[in-house]
Amino acid sequence: MTGWDTRLDPPDGPVARVLLREYMAEMVRRWYGRPERPGEVDAALTEMPSDDLAPPTGLLMTAHHDGLPAGCAGLRWRPGWAELTRLYVRPAHRGAGGGAALLAAAEAYAVDAGAARIRLDTRSDLVEARALYARHGYREIPAYTSGPYAQHWFEKSLPARVDDAATPR
Repeated sequence: MTGWDTRLDPPDGPVARVLLREYMAEMVRRWYGRPERPGEVDAALTEMPSDDLAPPTGLLMTAHHDGLPAGCAGLRWRPGWAELTRLYVRPAHRGAGGGAALLAAAEAYAVDAGAARIRLDTRSDLVEARALYARHGYREIPAYTSGPYAQHWFEKSLPARVDDAATPR
């Protein structure tokens, strides 16, 4: 994962807005199997906003590869767990460890927040994402959400925070 760093960014910040738009454009292209049409990305961003990926309901990380914006991932806080969403690495940076860097950062933030596990849903056509999650210890679970874009569900148990380790539960 050499050359990768992650940082928190507001979803409406300049870097995050560009990355989230690129993410959604790719989701639209892959869903329909064709280039996106005028207005489709804006409609998708309206249908599935990312404004909750900011405190207190969540967070958004941006990944930078050798100093260049290269990807993003978000977490939504749920009672006792975190939901991973919007994991995206720009095509020019794929295969260089960005997905792994974003997962590691998301897991670290979730542990720091006291989450016992991370869950996510994804689509059948996102085979690379499903393979990434499986490689990093996520296992398929029964559906915990519904909707047209949720076709596979994953979960990973997280270690307890270090400061919580000595405290009996």
